[in-house]
This record gives sequence, structure tokens and C-alpha cells, in this order.
Amino acid sequence: MKFKLLTILIFLASIIMAKSYYSPSKTLTLNFRINQKGEFLYQLKYKDIQVIKESRLGIELKNSESLLDGFEIIEIDTNSFFEIWKPIWGEVKKITNNYNQVQIKLLQPESKRIIIIKFRIYDDGLGFRYEFPKQENLKHFIIQEERSQFALTGDHIAFWIPADYDSQEYVYTKSKLSEINALKGHDFIEIYTKSIPGENFIQTPLMLKTIEGLYVNIHEASLLDYPVYYLQVDKQNLILETHLCPDALGNKAYLQTPSKTPWRTIIISDKAESILSSKLILNLNEPPALENYEWIKPKKYIGIWWGMHIGIYSWNYSDEVNIKIDEVDWRTLSPNNRHGATTERTKLYIDFAAKHGFDAVLIEGWNVGWEDWLGKWKENVFDFVTPYPDFDIDEVTQYAKAKNVELIMHHETSSSVSNYERRLDEAFNFMKKYNYKTVKTGYVGPIIPRGEHHDGQWMVNHYIRVLKKALKEKICINSHESVRLTGLHRTYPNWLSAEAARGNEFNAWSSGNPPEHETILPFTRLIGGPMDYTPGIFQIKLDYYNPNSIYQVNTTLAKQLALYVIIYSPLQMAADLPENYERFLDAFQFIKEVPVDWKDTKVLYAEPGDYIVIARQDKNSGNWFMGAITDENPREFSIKTDFLDEGKYVAEIYRDSESAHWKYNPMSYKIEKKFINKNSHIKLKLAPGGGFAIAIKKIE
Repeated sequence: MKFKLLTILIFLASIIMAKSYYSPSKTLTLNFRINQKGEFLYQLKYKDIQVIKESRLGIELKNSESLLDGFEIIEIDTNSFFEIWKPIWGEVKKITNNYNQVQIKLLQPESKRIIIIKFRIYDDGLGFRYEFPKQENLKHFIIQEERSQFALTGDHIAFWIPADYDSQEYVYTKSKLSEINALKGHDFIEIYTKSIPGENFIQTPLMLKTIEGLYVNIHEASLLDYPVYYLQVDKQNLILETHLCPDALGNKAYLQTPSKTPWRTIIISDKAESILSSKLILNLNEPPALENYEWIKPKKYIGIWWGMHIGIYSWNYSDEVNIKIDEVDWRTLSPNNRHGATTERTKLYIDFAAKHGFDAVLIEGWNVGWEDWLGKWKENVFDFVTPYPDFDIDEVTQYAKAKNVELIMHHETSSSVSNYERRLDEAFNFMKKYNYKTVKTGYVGPIIPRGEHHDGQWMVNHYIRVLKKALKEKICINSHESVRLTGLHRTYPNWLSAEAARGNEFNAWSSGNPPEHETILPFTRLIGGPMDYTPGIFQIKLDYYNPNSIYQVNTTLAKQLALYVIIYSPLQMAADLPENYERFLDAFQFIKEVPVDWKDTKVLYAEPGDYIVIARQDKNSGNWFMGAITDENPREFSIKTDFLDEGKYVAEIYRDSESAHWKYNPMSYKIEKKFINKNSHIKLKLAPGGGFAIAIKKIE
């Protein structure tokens, strides 16, 4: 009798508690309810168009315990929030954070456990998370799986890469959801071992174009003390469900109350341009804890890097291999004359940086260990403080100081993470001794401890430990092969940039990135934060170095310039060799002038996989810089300049020539000047795989 009464009460509650809540301007509508099984269900509409059909939320615990059903709603709290905040650095000077919040407290009468589901409803999307308040019946627990669902309204077009516990370095596929097969048709990175859960598992950020013509992006925000989540695609019912990265034992997350998950995010618009303009993910992250961040400076840099990727230099000092740090006197070894990071070569790079106004020089391959690192799965390959014999760090440091050029440290961990953590204090003290203020970290290879993954909870916590330690020591981080970003650069502004996607380096030694690649990245990887894509390659055809090479950068030279505007990072590299820039000083001028910190950003035209046109205003000078890129198809744009203030301007235009083509004639470009004002139109053609870049300067 009690059971029947309880069932009736739950059924009545599911009817009574079906509620609707709205974003501040009522653009979005959130509905939720409890059904007869006590499952929590939500749905989402955008301007009365259904985007997410009724979808289940919940958590599956280890040992067959469940926070999936049997719930009652015991409390609902609502509030609204509005603020305008200023990022330390970024794409705009000010950001508006305005949402309506709904917090639902759920009780499982049988287990007496309580969870909270919190929604924040913005005009451009939704964030939701699970919270676990402190309670007697849920003190510490293991999450076996998160079962958050996104039930879609149709067989939408998706821009996706396979779920991989250890890498995001894939070419994107455009297909219908029902056609996804993550195990086929990909240029896999067969360096170590793959960690792909199955053919129906894909990564976030996921970009969708719906059958109704809406643009929808699914990702997460504020990834802390929790694994990355992927999406399992039910291709028949068109339902996406979360799948968490496991640890070495197959468990997903270890938590104790009070605790909370990251935000699951849905950004929605009827305009592709608005997806790129959204600040929802940043807004869902906490503000920085400290008050003084004046020591954090966005910067442009060059580096001893591209030469290694194209094979004219090497990271390692000696031709001898399988050398162990603690068993050799490096002074007795004969150097490899291809070694890149020598004292003299570094000084040449410093000279070039000083001559052309660059802030810093990155030096890779400066430290012992490169002969014995790749794929060896060994604990103590690098110590992060011992230079090679042909790299005099004292001499280089003094030389850079005299030239007013900063040096960027490089810490390749070879994914021996325990080794890196043991040596981190010594490594950071070494950096401070030699006045290195920024470090590029690397995590190539399978993680040590064995069985852990790049995207697992253990590694997520490691990245944050390094970030916090660096923050304390006033050091900035540029992480490579790390977890993809989730807006945490708001909380930790010293996380300047990250790789976490297929970057420009792939063009040096593989089939490369197809022309559409850079038109997809801003809708996917960059939704979570800036990317160190390393643009600026001028010598497009790589048979210039090796007549037998079949590789090239799959863009025009003008498109490489445009990427400085399109692919945002406060840490931008001019990636090519200095001698190549000396050959094209007129085009190099744009790289010298383009800023890395912005006052305002206007996304003028965009379509994922096709084209992007963006204008940005320099935070310091007030000048505007514009970039446009296309896929393999030629395009033509007529750009209104109504974003300018009153007055006269000169537009310095770097464009594809009439005969330019990403494959057949990629290095052909033209430079023009035009006088314009806010009522002008700039008409430009983009070659196949091409682009243009414009510097717009006010005439005083």
C-alpha cells in the first residue's frame, strides 16, 4: 500500500513540477520534470524551436549504485545575475555575464541521498552541472559513469573527431550524426597506442548544424577534479550521452562531498557568427583569485622549432641513442651537427627577435635527454635543468637580456608525469634563476603512471597542480598534448595557451591539415580557449628543403597571415625560419604589427567548414586588424567597415594574387593600400585554400 501511494505521489509530482524557466530576454526556454520512475528530465527551446528534446540526467555510481532514478524534487531555488567584468587578456576588453539560474534539489527517499542539478540559462545557451552537498549517506564515492543526455531533434550535420583518451590531434569530419564512424576514415596518429572507446564515441567541443538551420555547440566549462567527457552517439535515436575518460582501473572519478562536476554547455544561435562570439564558457568559470596580474603579458615569439619538424635540425645533441642521463658524461660525446638549440643559433634567433620587435624566443632541444625519450616509456628521461654542452645558458641569458628579449622555457615531460612533479620545484627555481617567465610544457606519449590517460581525472588534476604552482611563482603556461581547454584561463590567467588539437606542425611531416581545417577549429577546439596553432609558415612547399618531400602547408601564404586574426591566442608564434621571413619582409610586416591582445572583436561572416571573416581592434593603439580564410573553394567578400569610428583610415591589404592556389601556387600574394572610412566597402577574393589579412590604421 505504501509503495502504491509513493508511486501515485511521484506521478502527481511529475505533473505538478513540470516547470518552464527562461533566459533574461526569453530567447531560451528550459523545461524539466520528474517522470514516474523518478528520473530527472529536461528539454530546451530556442525562440520556440526545440533544440534538445526531453533528455535524462543522472550519475551511475560504482557497485551498482545509482543516482539515475527514484528522485523527488524537494526544493527549487531561482535567482538572476548580471555583471560586466574585464578579462586580464582576451578577445574583448569587457564581457557581460547575465543569466537566470535554477537550482533543483533532488532526494532519493530509498537511499536518503541528495544531489543538486544547477542550470544557468543565458540568451545564447545553457550550462548545467551536478552538485553533491555534504551528507551522511554520500560521503565519498566513485563515479562509474555520467549519464547526461542530449536528445536531438534530427539527423544534424556534425563536425567531429573521434573520442580518444589521449589525443585530440585529428582531422575533423563533416557528416550526419547517423553516419559517424570514429574508427574509419581518419589519419590516425599511430605514434604510441590509441585509446579510442569505439566507433560511436566522439569528442567535444562538438559543432552541429541542425535540420532547422540552427547552430549548436556542445562542450563543457570549468573542468576541475573530474575527467573529460565524450559523447556516445545513439545513431538510431539521435541521442548523445556522456562518457567519461576512465583511469587505470576503469573507474571514472573519485569524489567526496561536498563536490561538483564541471558545467555541461550548450551554445545555440541561428547565426554561425554568434557561436564564435559567445562568452558563455568563460562566464561559467570562476573569476581569478588574485588581484595583481600585471606580470602576465601577452606576447609574440619566434622559436627554434620548425626546423626540427621539417628535418633540417634535431632536438637531440648526439647521434648516439639509448643514452641515460645518469650514466654518461655529456662532455665526452660528439655533437650531432644538426642539433638545433646551440648557443650560436639561439643568439641568431635573439638578434632576429630584437630586430623585428618580437617579445620572446622559444628554445626546444636545449636540455639533455632527447636521445632516449620517444616511446621508451621510461621514468627519468629529462631533469629540466641540465643543458647540452653546446648550449651555454649563462651566455644565452645575458645576451637575451642585453637585447631586451625574453626566453621561453621548454619542458617536454615525455608524459613521465610523476618524474615531472618530483622535479617541478627545481625546474621552476631554475627558470626563475635565469629569468624565464613562460614555459611550454609537453606530454607526448603514454602517461606514466601506466594506465592513466591524458584526459583522466588524475591528469586533469596534474595540469591544475602545475598551473597553480606556476601562478605562485609568476610563470605562464603554454601546454601541449594536454587536455583541451574549458575556459579555465579566466580563473588562471597564466594559462596563456594550449595546443590540444591538430596544429600547424602536422603540415611538416604528414598529409597535413586540409584547407577546411582552420575554418572548423574556431567552432570546435577554440570554443574552450586559445590555441597555440603556430601559424606564419611562408615557405609552403617543403621540397624546398628536401627535393623528395611530398609535404606542404595546405594554405596560401596570405591565409597564414590571416590566421593571426582568426585563431586567437595571447601567445602567438611566428613559426617559420627567420631566413624565410627575410625573403618576404613585405608580407612579414603584418606579423610584426598584428597584436595579441584585443579591445573588441567583430565576427563578420562565418560558416563552419567553409569560411570565417573576423575584425579585431587592438587594445592599445585602437587600430583594427582583419582576417579572412576559406576552405578549398574560392570565395569573394564585400566587407562593410561600419565598425570603424569617424575619421580617415588607411587599409593595408595582404591578399592572394589572382593566380594563387593552396596547392598549385600557394606563395603568390599581393599587397595593396586603400583609403577608407566607416562607410566604405572592401571587396576581396580568396583563392582556393586562401585568405587575406588587413591592417586598418587611423590617419591622424
